Amino acid sequence: MNQKLFDYSPIINRPKLEFPNGAKVAFWVGLNIEDYQVDKPSTSIFGGTAGLVPDPLNYGWRDYSPRVGVWRTMEVLDKHGIRASVLLNSDICKNYPEIIEEGNKRDWTWLAHGKNNSILQANMSIDEERAYLQEVVSTIKAHTGKEPRGWLGPALSETFNTPNLLEELGLTYILDWCNDDQPFKLNTNKRNMISVPYSIEVNDVTMFIGTGMSGQDFYQTLVDQFEVLYEEGAETGRVMCIALHPFITGLPFRSKYLDKALEFITNHKDVWLTTSDEIAEWYKMQNRSEIAFYE
Repeated sequence: MNQKLFDYSPIINRPKLEFPNGAKVAFWVGLNIEDYQVDKPSTSIFGGTAGLVPDPLNYGWRDYSPRVGVWRTMEVLDKHGIRASVLLNSDICKNYPEIIEEGNKRDWTWLAHGKNNSILQANMSIDEERAYLQEVVSTIKAHTGKEPRGWLGPALSETFNTPNLLEELGLTYILDWCNDDQPFKLNTNKRNMISVPYSIEVNDVTMFIGTGMSGQDFYQTLVDQFEVLYEEGAETGRVMCIALHPFITGLPFRSKYLDKALEFITNHKDVWLTTSDEIAEWYKMQNRSEIAFYE
C-alpha cells in the first residue's frame, strides 16, 4: 500500500520559501515533556532491566526530567531568548502543574503529544482513538488555557486515521513525518492539515542513547546541521528543529553543550527564532489560496 497522506514534491521544483524579514532559517526547539507509567516499559538507557516491574533504573532515569532536567533546560532557553515548543503529554498537566505554570509565564507553545509516553494509539480502533485524542486535547486546553494546534505522537506513532481525527478536533499540523526541511500540505479530508519539520536524527534520544556520542560531538552536530541549512537558506528558506528530552540533555554534562550550540546559532543574523505554531501559521498564510484554513 502506497501512502496517500502527502504528495511527492522534490525541493528543487518548489517556489522560493521566503521567511519573515528575509531569514534563511526558521529555528525552533521541540521540548519533549513526557510522563511515563511505572509499570510499563518505555525509552530506556539499559535494556537489561527494561522488562522489570518496577524498573527503578530506567524509570528513575526518565523521572529526572520533571524533577531537575526541565528546569535546567528552561534556564538555558531563557538565556538565549528561545520560547520552547513543548511536545506535551497531557498527564503532565495533572502530575506536574508547576511545569505548566512556568511554561505559561514564558509563553511557551503547547502541542499535544498523547496522554503519556507509555501508551501508543497505533492499534486503536477509530472510535477508541477519537475518544483518546479528545481527552488529550481537552486536558491540555483546560490546564494550559490554550488550544493545542500541533501534534507529535508518542514515539512518533499514528494510525491511518490520526491526521483526520486531529483535523476534526481543530488541530492544524503534525510533526510525525520527518521527511523534509520545509512545511508541506497534507491530503486530509478537509485539507486543513500541514506537516512542520521535526527531526528524528537531530534529536537527543537518537544521538545519545546507545551511540556513545559525547557532549562535544552533540555540539558539533548541531553546528554542522545549522551551517548547511543556513547556507542553503540563502536560496530558499529551511526549517531547523532541535528535539530535546530533559532527562537527556538536561543533565549537567550535556546541558553545557546545548548552551554553547544555542549561543552559536542565535549569534547569526537572518535566523527566525520561532515556534512550531508560528511556522505553521506563517505557512498557512503564504498558501491560503491552496489550503482550506480560511474557508
